[in-house]
This record gives sequence, C-alpha cells and structure tokens, in this order.
Amino acid sequence: MSACTSAGLSTGVTTPGARSLELGNLTVDPPVVLAPMAGVTNAAFRRLCAEQGAGLYVCEMITSRGIVERDEKTMSMLVFADAESVRSVQLYSVDPHYVSEAVKILAGDHGVAHVDLNFGCPVPKVTRKGGGAVLPYKRNLLGQILRAAVGAAEPYGIPVTMKTRKGIDDDHLTYLDAGRIAEESGCAAIALHGRTAAQHYSGTADWASIAALKRHVGIPVLGNGDIWEASDALRMVRETGADGVVIGRGCLGRPWLFRDLAAVFAGEPAPPLPTLGEVAAMIRRHAELLAELLGEDRGLRDMRKHMAWYLKGFVVGGQIRASLGMVETFAQLDELLAQLDPGQPFPESEIGAARGRQGSPRKVVMPAGWLDDAEDTTDDISCAEIGISGG
Repeated sequence: MSACTSAGLSTGVTTPGARSLELGNLTVDPPVVLAPMAGVTNAAFRRLCAEQGAGLYVCEMITSRGIVERDEKTMSMLVFADAESVRSVQLYSVDPHYVSEAVKILAGDHGVAHVDLNFGCPVPKVTRKGGGAVLPYKRNLLGQILRAAVGAAEPYGIPVTMKTRKGIDDDHLTYLDAGRIAEESGCAAIALHGRTAAQHYSGTADWASIAALKRHVGIPVLGNGDIWEASDALRMVRETGADGVVIGRGCLGRPWLFRDLAAVFAGEPAPPLPTLGEVAAMIRRHAELLAELLGEDRGLRDMRKHMAWYLKGFVVGGQIRASLGMVETFAQLDELLAQLDPGQPFPESEIGAARGRQGSPRKVVMPAGWLDDAEDTTDDISCAEIGISGG
C-alpha cells in the first residue's frame, strides 16, 4: 500500500494514469483487489501475486462462526506471510452476532486491517441455507449484518467492504438495494460481480450493472467479472466509472496479471507476455512459496492443480503435462521444467480468453418460502452460519 492522490477518470480517457482507491484509512494503489478463491488464494499465492504488483490481496473466505468457535480448519486458513503489510480477510456470515465477534477477534488478535463480507457465493450448499448470494434479498437482515460488522470494526479503524452479485436471477435483482444498504451501514466500498447467482460463472458479465451501481451510491464501487487482461480492467473502469477492479479467475496460472495491471494503471504499456521459460520460473517460485507454507510434500501436492492453468495453450508434451500434474519432489519438478522449451512465446489463443470454471446457468437452491417477503427476517437461518470454512 502506498499513499497517493486519486486522479479522476473521465469516460474519454484511454488510460487512467496514476490512480488509487481509498478504503477508510487504507490507500490501495493501484486500485486492484485479488478476489478470495477457495483452495487458491492462500498465503503463498497472495505473496506470489503481491511480488508482481501492488494492490490488496484478500485471504480465502472464512466463516465468522468458525473464527468465534476457533474451528481448527478455519484458524489454519488464517495465515499471513511476513511480507503481507496489510492483512485482509473475507468473512461469510448470516448472523450479526457472529460477524461482530469475528471482526473483533480478527482486529484484536490477528492484526487484520480490512474485512470484506461475502454476499456473492452461488454455491448450493450456501444458498440452500439462505447465505451467500441469496442473502441480500432479505434487506433487513443484510443491514443488520453490515451494521454489526462496521460497528465492531470502528474502534479499530478498520474499513469494512462487501461483495455481492446482481441478484438471485434476472427476476430478483438485489444489487441496487444492497449498495444503498451498504452505504447507509457505513461500508467503505462495495464490489459487484456482474452476474446473478443463477449464472454462476457462465455467460458474460454485465458491466452495465456496475455502471448503474456506481451512479446509485456515494461510496466506491469495484467491478468484477471478465477481466482477463490488463486492458479489460482499463475498459471496465472507463465504461462503468468504477473506482477499482476485483480480479478472480483471470489470474489463475497468471500471477503476472498484477504486474500488467500496475503498469497500465500508472499509464504505462503492459509488459510483454511471458515466454514458456518465464512461466516455468513462475511455477518454480509458486512451488517454493507453497513449500514454505505447507512443507515440500503438501506444498507440491497443492501445486498440482495450478499446472494446467499455467500451461494452458502452450505446446507441451502430454507425458510432461501429466507428470507435472503428479509432481512430488522439487527434484522431479526441476527435471520436468527443464524439458520445456524456454523460448516458446505465450500462446495468442489464450490472450483475452476466459480462465477457470464457466459451467452453465442453473436453478438457485434456496430455503422454502425465501422469496415470499424481502423484508421478513423471522426465518430461522441460524443453521446457515456454518462453522467450517473453505467452501
């Protein structure tokens, strides 16, 4: 994080130049946030991305109840690298009490400097209990949770933000009401993924909804969805007026995206895309950081799932690709990486291409009668305050 004076951006500007995002007492420069992704954004990956460019790097989503009850898995996820000068955590909650207590623990015991609240998760095991992306439909409950979090964070001077989706489906859009409630509750910003819960990750993100939210509220708005290249981030900011961007699937196997974002937000050209040799060096660095965090055995097992993302589109022999997906030791890793063609250019087919899961639209599973009354908060959804993180 570094302080600077924010520069306004008009719709006619091609590149924003120097620009920062103010979240309470935090200055995020450039205005780029790494989205929490389960099983991906652990301390090793966050450090790898931070080595590429400045911004805000958020811990994997963890549950408020898990923190309050000191759940072993939850607490094991609450790990930060020494280099993380700003500790940022995303919380899941459906209960004002749990979220308030969790914020106090994070601030008082763990030195957390920023809390984000997740109201965008479309996973059935969450929505069927009234959590995640379906919760903003219950406007009163949303306000209670946000006010509880902001109130608990205020004595520590910690900004609270929230992330949400457009709504449950096209017939039940919630993002404008959620933005109003976030502003009234004292949130420092709101991030919007331009898809509904029904879309999951399919189709195209609706950037027009981000623009509409920006016009609707007086707090910073961050845009999320379909940012695959640094140029996409500039276009989103230009078209929507968003104050910053949230990067999710676009950085899978591409941590250098944060390097590119830092450059273009400073008004400079994005650096050339890496050769296969440079990608191999990034794979090696990622594995080193995972080994520091988890040990060589667990670290390299965790690394396996990243291999397909890193090598997507490159011409790599099937046997090497398969072996990298089963690597067990650094000796094996080094031997396999040495067999790659270091001069092979980045594949043009992957420039601007979607990464990670897309899937297809699906019906959103909700508690019975969930849509009967948007103002009602009498439903007992305490069971949705799950105590196990990482979903």
